[in-house]
Amino acid sequence: MEKSDERIEVVLVATGSFNPITVMHLRLFELGRDYLHGTGKYKVVKGIISPVSDGYKKKGLVEGSHRLEMAQLATKNSDWIEVEPWECSKKDWTETETVLRYYQQKLTCTDNGEIEEKKSVNRKGQKRKRNNVCQDVPDYNCPEIKVPPKVKLLCGADFLESLGVPNLWKPEHVREIVSSFGLVCITRMGSDARKFIYESDILWKYRDNIHLVEEWITNDISSTKVRRALRRGMSVRYLVPDPVLDYIKKHDLYSEESEEKNTGLTLEPFLRNSKKP
Repeated sequence: MEKSDERIEVVLVATGSFNPITVMHLRLFELGRDYLHGTGKYKVVKGIISPVSDGYKKKGLVEGSHRLEMAQLATKNSDWIEVEPWECSKKDWTETETVLRYYQQKLTCTDNGEIEEKKSVNRKGQKRKRNNVCQDVPDYNCPEIKVPPKVKLLCGADFLESLGVPNLWKPEHVREIVSSFGLVCITRMGSDARKFIYESDILWKYRDNIHLVEEWITNDISSTKVRRALRRGMSVRYLVPDPVLDYIKKHDLYSEESEEKNTGLTLEPFLRNSKKP
């Protein structure tokens, strides 16, 4: 008999601007998956890239349609990372905990649907159950409902440190993210993630749900540096996937003009979180 896999299934979700997506964004997924598999407790079954909407109002943020297309081009050859347009397609900015909640709910519904399709095939002498829900009268032929994968937020050290920026996050939102979902944080040289967790009461309380991943092969690529190089006419080949670079050139993205977009506007989280109730 084949031994059952008792590892907890996980879906890694990365939110952010992806302006543009870089090879480092993709590396985060590989590093996070390797780490979780190495614990022997988790099995990563999917990665989701969820670009933020234009309503975030970040300086230099190009249109969501471009960022979404570039992310799709970057992941077209991946067999486990996919791009979700739900967040990016919204007019207004959506809080991160709401995004994670949405994907968790979607996974729960999808997973049950898959179980219904795969496991409700009648065996000889077994009656089909509607919606795969066992009836009040015990029926040992009724298939077991599979536990849906758990969503975890994949992020870098910068994201972790941003949790301490006043009015960028509401404390109750931070608490929900780390308690209900958890973080898989890829650290970088020069950051002291453990000290930051120690200095935050909320993060310290839920520290067992924060996975810190050491990046031994250091990589300092960032979207900000890629945009700067593009504005200055410098090559960014091998910093972004080739199809992404071709798309940037075709649509003439990331100029001095585009970098001034949203200049003078306040980042949407600051506007919402600084309002008095």
